[in-house]
Amino acid sequence: MPRPLRVAIVGSGPAGIYAADALLKSEVAADPGVSIDIFERMPAPFGLIRYGVAPDHPRIKGIITALHQVLDKPQIRLFGNVNYPTDISLDDLRAFYDGVIFATGATADRALSLPGIDLDGSYGAADFVAWYDGHPDFPRTWPLEAEKVAVLGVGNVALDIARVLAKTADELLPTEIPPNVYEGLKANKALEVHVFGRRGPAQAKFSPMELRELDHSPNIEVIVDPEDIDYDEGSIATRRGNKQADMVAKTLENWAIRDVGDRPHKLYLHFFESPAEILGEDGKVVGLRTERTELDGTGNVKGTGEFKDWDVQAVYRAVGYLSDQLPKLPWDLDTGTVPDVGGRVVQESGEHLRSTYVTGWIRRGPIGLIGHTKGDANETVANLLDDYAGGRLQTPTAPAPEAVDAFLAERNVRFTTWDGWYRLDAAEKAQGEPQGRERVKYVEREDMLRESGA
Repeated sequence: MPRPLRVAIVGSGPAGIYAADALLKSEVAADPGVSIDIFERMPAPFGLIRYGVAPDHPRIKGIITALHQVLDKPQIRLFGNVNYPTDISLDDLRAFYDGVIFATGATADRALSLPGIDLDGSYGAADFVAWYDGHPDFPRTWPLEAEKVAVLGVGNVALDIARVLAKTADELLPTEIPPNVYEGLKANKALEVHVFGRRGPAQAKFSPMELRELDHSPNIEVIVDPEDIDYDEGSIATRRGNKQADMVAKTLENWAIRDVGDRPHKLYLHFFESPAEILGEDGKVVGLRTERTELDGTGNVKGTGEFKDWDVQAVYRAVGYLSDQLPKLPWDLDTGTVPDVGGRVVQESGEHLRSTYVTGWIRRGPIGLIGHTKGDANETVANLLDDYAGGRLQTPTAPAPEAVDAFLAERNVRFTTWDGWYRLDAAEKAQGEPQGRERVKYVEREDMLRESGA
């Protein structure tokens, strides 16, 4: 009787779990069967959903319910708190599995070449998100002394940062934020938040729902300058061909024509302002200089030579995430991704790195919404299964599932399991119950390991 197809997936975020789901829905899952082990460097699963989504987005976090149902399947095992490559290497994985899929996502900030970027008070979005999401590998405190703050970028991450900075701590208390984050936000002095985009309303990358949510807070007054509402032929074509872009533009237009209200915190959305320099004194941020831009007819912009200095004491750059380079895999420095064809990892020679695949942001870069990774996963898994059917996968030397447990035990790796997640989940919910909250996250890695029974 043939043994099941053994597949390792590195990364337990949406991309990795969608890949596992695609394997379970394949014909191979029925005969001869599939056996999937998911390796996650954090003690808890769900990746971006747990550590990259703002805590006041219960709708997006609801995706966990669907992911949870996949991980509940008996063909899947979770190995949390296992780091690639220090705890388990590519050679180790090849010894245990027919195929390996990397779905490690993107967690670092993309570099922004801007004078003053290294000043005290200049921050990357990824670090701030990790702080307010209670990531155990980041500091427990965050400096929130600035009364006026700039956010560079017009994507959903920029909106998340602007909204968290503009809301009060008590507004965010009903969410799952840990006590240290609540205390930090209580001390937040920000009264003005300015979001800057170098192009116009039609080119903004906000999703319509996330944009409209800015206006739901009783404490945030969203302000758009009517002079920033401008379109050229390229912009009009974008609106006609993209329903979401049109909805975003309409929302911004409505905000631009209304009277400014009296909510205490002001959140300004600026367009046609290209960051030119972060201004500093004594090593600290004291302002932001932007160059006014104008549309060129194609939807792109050009500089006008007109500069403006903005009085801000902190600057957050939300210009995109970047994946960490994975040892033993080829790497494209320009895109920050693993080169691939259809999810098959491709070496410099152009040949497929046998039995090795990628999916999600490590494959195509940090673009698109969470659901867009499903298409990646389906294509990657289809090609893995095609290689399996064609006998092109490498045969593991130790395919028995218990060989992995023995290997990690021999290495003294304290790993968590899917049952351990149930225990941690219950413990976090128990922490929130006395306060009427759904959960309160554990932040310290040691606490997570203890509650998971690692």
